[in-house]
Amino acid sequence: MSNYLKAIGPFLFLCILFQTPLWGQVNSIGNQDIVSGEVWKDTDGNVINAHGGGIIFYKGKYYWYGEHRPSSGFTTQVGVTCYSSADLRNWKYEGVALAVSDEVGSDIEKGCIIERPKVIYNQKTGKFVMWFHLELKGKGYGPARAGVAISNTPVGPYTFIRSGRINPGVYPMNMTLEERKLTWNPNEYEWWTPEWREAINKGMFVKRDLESGQMSRDMTLFVDEDGKAYHIYSSEENLTLQIAELSDDYLSHTGKYIRIFPGGHNEAPAIFKKDGTYWMVASGCTGWKPNEARLMTASSILGEWSQLPNPCVGKNAKITFGGQSTYILPLKEGGYMFMADMWHPSSLKDSRYIWLPIRFDEKGIPFIEWLDKW
Repeated sequence: MSNYLKAIGPFLFLCILFQTPLWGQVNSIGNQDIVSGEVWKDTDGNVINAHGGGIIFYKGKYYWYGEHRPSSGFTTQVGVTCYSSADLRNWKYEGVALAVSDEVGSDIEKGCIIERPKVIYNQKTGKFVMWFHLELKGKGYGPARAGVAISNTPVGPYTFIRSGRINPGVYPMNMTLEERKLTWNPNEYEWWTPEWREAINKGMFVKRDLESGQMSRDMTLFVDEDGKAYHIYSSEENLTLQIAELSDDYLSHTGKYIRIFPGGHNEAPAIFKKDGTYWMVASGCTGWKPNEARLMTASSILGEWSQLPNPCVGKNAKITFGGQSTYILPLKEGGYMFMADMWHPSSLKDSRYIWLPIRFDEKGIPFIEWLDKW
């Protein structure tokens, strides 16, 4: 037992005995508990607007990046916001980390769609790199691009570099030579038929998008222990997840990538690593409606992945407690925190946040259980 646990042991026992919260829910300083599904406000008293986002820890602070969503509609009018905190409960608004552009024709022109922003820090370059799902203004969800921006500081401003599809002209590492030689006409297949499913499994949409590059929608980023970074995204019309290695500066792709669970219809990936094993939580594709989460695991990030049952347990587990995964944060104190969005499509600005601890069963398999506060 650590000296810290020895020191607080008697106090912890009394708290449990008298059912008293260890730190208290709220005091004059600010929020002392994480209460999922409620309206969260920053330290200025304004509602936090940072949806579909992720968090990094840097020099004693957490930095939370997310989509600034409007009261009505679905397009991006502001950009990506940033908040900072020392304790994950009290958040200071740091401003707009990446702003949309007023320039007509810009990839990030005001009225585009920016979703799922994630930031990682590059130890070699000293730069903060942001990737996000981007749809061009007026094009709906057809472009299916990934955008990248860079900054010298965690709060920005981030400078937009470019957007595009992923690894044009390159086949996935785990697509066989036989599959690469096949030719397809997607218009000849009726969706969801056995023949169509077989064609998807063998890479029909990979071949269709080979020249332009692979589609990229819901996404996340992951930096491994060796400093290698990976871009995980929903591709092939949201039918297949792909995992792509990033370059050493994190600003482009190396051409190494794999497909996992072809035709599985997974989106909203969130990934972490524990004791040499990779774990990923994703959701099904049901629009803004919540669905049952999926759990996946692998011993190598570019290796074989297998799927396990829903990691959520308890009441409303079959709809991920009303939310959809967005990120899994390793905590500085140890452990991991599952982050999800409780989408309100009638007013996306009012979408709520679900943050819950990840725990592990006797076999070491992660599970997530609802807590009113923690």
